[in-house]
Amino acid sequence: MDSVEVSLITCGPGNEVYSLYGHTALRYRDSRSTDVVVNYGLFSFEQDWFILRFLFGITDYRMGIIPFQPFLEAYQEEGRWVKEQTLNLTAAEKYAIGKAIFTMPESERVYRYNYFYNNCTTKARDLVASHLQGTLVYQPCRDKHATFRSMTHQWNAGFPWSRLGNDLLLGIQADRPTSKTEQQFLPDSLSRDFATAIIVDTNGSKRQLVSKTTMLYGADTPTAQTSSHPFTPTLCAWLLFFATLAVARGEHNTHKLLWGYDALLWVAQGLAGLILLAMLFSQHPTVRINFQILIFCPLSLVFAWPVILRLRQHRLHPYLYAYTLLLLVGIIMGGWQRYDTFVYIVSLSLLTRIITLHYRYRTKR
Repeated sequence: MDSVEVSLITCGPGNEVYSLYGHTALRYRDSRSTDVVVNYGLFSFEQDWFILRFLFGITDYRMGIIPFQPFLEAYQEEGRWVKEQTLNLTAAEKYAIGKAIFTMPESERVYRYNYFYNNCTTKARDLVASHLQGTLVYQPCRDKHATFRSMTHQWNAGFPWSRLGNDLLLGIQADRPTSKTEQQFLPDSLSRDFATAIIVDTNGSKRQLVSKTTMLYGADTPTAQTSSHPFTPTLCAWLLFFATLAVARGEHNTHKLLWGYDALLWVAQGLAGLILLAMLFSQHPTVRINFQILIFCPLSLVFAWPVILRLRQHRLHPYLYAYTLLLLVGIIMGGWQRYDTFVYIVSLSLLTRIITLHYRYRTKR
């Protein structure tokens, strides 16, 4: 075992949605013969219904053993930094990890993926921790108020549309404080925790988990990627708000109802609500309770046409009053669940539209 080294490999973020948060793998190197990467992040978009399965938490990933050099070159080609932390392990621990890697049954290489609780980073951590002949001790939590949502914001802030998609799907469970081990779902977080962790052996002696850190490719101060897309969700939301004002002004001047605009609003927010409703059946625990469903309400799809018919008759449908109540409650619940700015601006647009319709037809009556 003197010729064997086991390392934690941490890779920087890429430009694809699935790569924004980086990647983690293990390197097993025997200077006499072997240099491979143990990669728990293997998946294929060609799987049947991949996106739907991912959203509902029923996607299977697998562990693969691949040569190290092609693995490194792939990240170099994408311009993503790669860091190696050599682990300070005993001969027995290295033997146990190597045995677990190379004798793992095929059935155990496939696992049910969960972004926060069971991903390529947590699987690599658990493989190391479960074969230590001592207790792995981390330094105290640096940020006791960090949540799943706030931690993902550190890496998707430069990609506002991806951030909006995450924030729309994530419910209130993503806003609770996380523990030290829960925060290690992110590759960079695990890397920083490993850097200061110690192993307490059965005899009480202590040793650092990491013996050496090497940047294999890229800068010494890794940073997240950014997008240069000019149309951000916030900008588009404000455009919707001003369009709502413009429609109201146009109706006032022409004395005609632009009911097509209302149809667009009700159908669009109802479809968004339908997606949130579907998340109730997801196996991801952080998406099931989502108060944004009060703002993007699936019932709007059912009542869209009756509401439009009433408006064309210069009357208000009772659903408008019920939805106004739901909308206000949904906005208030933003005090407990963190919403994207986009949601508040869209809520303002919807509320403004309802108020203008109410004022117009109540005044006429």
